[in-house]
Amino acid sequence: MTQPLTDTAHLPAALVADSEWWRSAVIYQVYVRSFADSNGDGTGDLRGVRSRLGYLKELGVDALWFNPWYPSPLADGGYDVADYRDIHPAFGTLEDAEQLIAEALELGIRTIIDIVPNHISSEHPWFQAALAAGPGSPERERFWFHPGKGEHGDEMPTNWISNFQGDTWARTTNPDGTPGEWYLHLFTPEQPDLNWNHPDVRAEHEDILRFWFDRGVAGVRIDSAGLLIKDPTLPEVPEVVAAGQHPTEDRDEVHDVYRAWRRIADEYDGTRVLVGEVWVPDAARFAAYLRPDEMHTAFNFDFMSRPWDAAELRSSIELMLSAHAPVGAPSTWVLSNHDVTRPVTRYGREDSSFAFAKKRFGTPTDLELGTRRARAAALLTAALPGSLYLYQGDELGLAEVELPREVLDDPMHFRSGGVDPGRDGCRVPLPWRGAAAPYGFSPDGSSAAPWLPQPDAWAALSVQAQEADPGSMLWLYRQALRIRKREAALGDGPIGWLDLGDDVLAFRRGDGDDEIACVVNLGPSAIDLPDHHRILIASTALEGGRLPTDATAWLRTRG
Repeated sequence: MTQPLTDTAHLPAALVADSEWWRSAVIYQVYVRSFADSNGDGTGDLRGVRSRLGYLKELGVDALWFNPWYPSPLADGGYDVADYRDIHPAFGTLEDAEQLIAEALELGIRTIIDIVPNHISSEHPWFQAALAAGPGSPERERFWFHPGKGEHGDEMPTNWISNFQGDTWARTTNPDGTPGEWYLHLFTPEQPDLNWNHPDVRAEHEDILRFWFDRGVAGVRIDSAGLLIKDPTLPEVPEVVAAGQHPTEDRDEVHDVYRAWRRIADEYDGTRVLVGEVWVPDAARFAAYLRPDEMHTAFNFDFMSRPWDAAELRSSIELMLSAHAPVGAPSTWVLSNHDVTRPVTRYGREDSSFAFAKKRFGTPTDLELGTRRARAAALLTAALPGSLYLYQGDELGLAEVELPREVLDDPMHFRSGGVDPGRDGCRVPLPWRGAAAPYGFSPDGSSAAPWLPQPDAWAALSVQAQEADPGSMLWLYRQALRIRKREAALGDGPIGWLDLGDDVLAFRRGDGDDEIACVVNLGPSAIDLPDHHRILIASTALEGGRLPTDATAWLRTRG
């Protein structure tokens, strides 16, 4: 086992010195199960990631964010954690994780891991002990066990709706076979919610933070960060919810948790960051999570959900920047993640916005249009002020895969009654090389197929194929990230809008000789570019010196 990285002596000097790395970082999301399989069992693993660190270095990323890599029954893709201090055996060992963290650091790449504080796996020792201990026991106080309503307790304590649709309460069975108490699960029954009013729960998670910070992790991404605190009186959700008064969402007491976590993060050198998954529509309440003594950044879901429309995108950019400004936090920009329809597919649809409730099988898409827009969106997001998140495979221009129903694994599909295709379509294993599946995802000669099937048409989208094609999505991302890292005007900092018409998004970054203009044409026809010294990069070739529709260009404005 490698030595825990508890002090700066084990960190590269450049990483220690850059205390504000997170404000402009390019962070690559690794869904381990689908990234690279080193042992031929059809499942991605940590040694597979280690074997591809050179690829990630060449891509130009500053940090890797890993979805949960812990032991788990995988009832929800690993977001049902059974042990926070170990690694799922399908992914490797704790030593593999420590080596990965250290090897990435030597390449200048930090590691961010997922923490899932709202719930744990029903197979976690705490929950198994609570089931065995019975009603009224101290073990059950760590969760939300409650008697049912009605004469025989047959009715659920509340009618709250699950984030995965359906009910939020499951009933236990007593040792004699009779129905017992109910327990709360805002997601699946295999993910019982923790009671964050209990000191054991808070102490356990604070110790988990230290466990991973000691091993060199540069930050944690906090899943469902606004859901931890519940109203203990268990009221129903009113038709109109006052700020901070929803029984399970964005309650004011949750900020005490993150203030405690920030104090722990600040004990460590090298700036260990807290990144929140915060689904809060109110901009002021969203920003409250980013006060200087709480989280460093939070995911910007608003931008990712907007349609391909100049007014909509500008509205989102202005909304997010204005929300972050009062607390001095940088915004984050992301086009997709492991839950969201990939941009190549989404931007090719008649309705190019995203909402979970709208996902359906057979929704038509124009992949040529979607790819053109996804290329333009890649340059748009990389030019905006703040940090940039990139989900694995988006740099290859992969489309959402509509999988056969018989291979689907996602609980969102099953809990929707089979209406929602779920999230597996954006989790299909990556194509690395070759003309046929598994496209280098698994070693040559492997007998096990990838855990989700790859499309026949992916040979042209493999890393190997795109590295040989200067017009590929991979080349575009590599060029854009190199320029972003080189140019002082890009990353965190001010932005100034340019007025080039209703269908054009245009803004300035930096000033003087460093000034760069980003121009995005979302209109129906090509446009003239504003005066400039030269073009740094464009998402597609210009037409007679004009920027085509659904295209983005970065301009050096002065010589």
